[in-house]
Amino acid sequence: MLFGMAKRKKTFVNQILVGDCLDLMAVLDEASVDMVFADPPYNLQLDGTLLRPNNTRVDGVDQAWDRFDGFAAYDRFTAAWLCAVRRVLKPEGTLWVIGTYHNIYRVGATLQDLGFWILNDVIWRKTNPMPNFRGRRFTNAHETLIWCARDKDSRYRFNYEAMKALNDDLQMRSDWLLPLCTGRERLKVNGRKAHPTQKPEALLHRVILASTDVGGVILDPFFGTGTTGVVARRLGRDFIGIERNPEYAALARKRLARVRETPEPGLLGTPSRRREARIPFGWLVERGLLTPGQVLYDQRRRYTARVRADGSLVAADFRGSIHQVGAYVQKAPACNGWQFWCMDVRGKLVSIDVLRQKLRAEMH
Repeated sequence: MLFGMAKRKKTFVNQILVGDCLDLMAVLDEASVDMVFADPPYNLQLDGTLLRPNNTRVDGVDQAWDRFDGFAAYDRFTAAWLCAVRRVLKPEGTLWVIGTYHNIYRVGATLQDLGFWILNDVIWRKTNPMPNFRGRRFTNAHETLIWCARDKDSRYRFNYEAMKALNDDLQMRSDWLLPLCTGRERLKVNGRKAHPTQKPEALLHRVILASTDVGGVILDPFFGTGTTGVVARRLGRDFIGIERNPEYAALARKRLARVRETPEPGLLGTPSRRREARIPFGWLVERGLLTPGQVLYDQRRRYTARVRADGSLVAADFRGSIHQVGAYVQKAPACNGWQFWCMDVRGKLVSIDVLRQKLRAEMH
């Protein structure tokens, strides 16, 4: 039945498909997903049980799904699932892969061999990493995420304004300080971790918010206990989860059943300034928001310019656009006049960009 439904668009949206990721990705429509988040097996190559100094067992990754018969087998597996991802990813879509030093470099090389274009490597620095119990190495305190476009010339999505707002109005850097999944968020069965590599929801919040829009479809081919799906639904995105372990899939369904979706979609997206309607400065003058002869100032009142009826400015012996005059008075090669010029409102300087936003709001 599953394979007979393959031709329908979005047949599997907001569903968890149980089975092998290669078989199930083959069922999905070509170029049908906006983003892929992949947390593949690490291939840790563990040798025996890891113990703490007091001889208690470390609850680490020792499941069969993380074992491979050497690097060559792992590389074949990596190439196979990445090829499948490339087929279902939209031309403008992006892929995030997370891993440790055991596997991320091999994954990265395969990504490039297959034609993906790496945009960033992001370091997730853990505030509460597991210590190195044997004391023979540095504590492994980070994991690496590779963010890449489907092709070198892809018109991929990056919600720059959302990331800047999330970071207290500063550009988001590629080193992220976030805690491991702990406390009530960590799923447990009989007092033990339900999944050894459950990712924190905060990490997926940042990933999804950065590179998708409301209503976008996110595929996670290694769904585990469903963190990607939980955050996707909370942010107004759709998901497709693929998980080979029925027990993990069952736990994910229970988590998803508890998700409260935001009733106001307008609160979930951050409009890109590049996509906003263009407002010429002259419209402010003809609408009476600014008047001919009105004086504008820079934020420190070092420079002044007067507004002309045609929507240009004049400063001393130079006339031009708000950008040209701003650059001229500073002797700078360029200037964003919307951010540079201010008007005096009862003794306080207010950016003229406030007036532009007012007109945009009226247009909508």
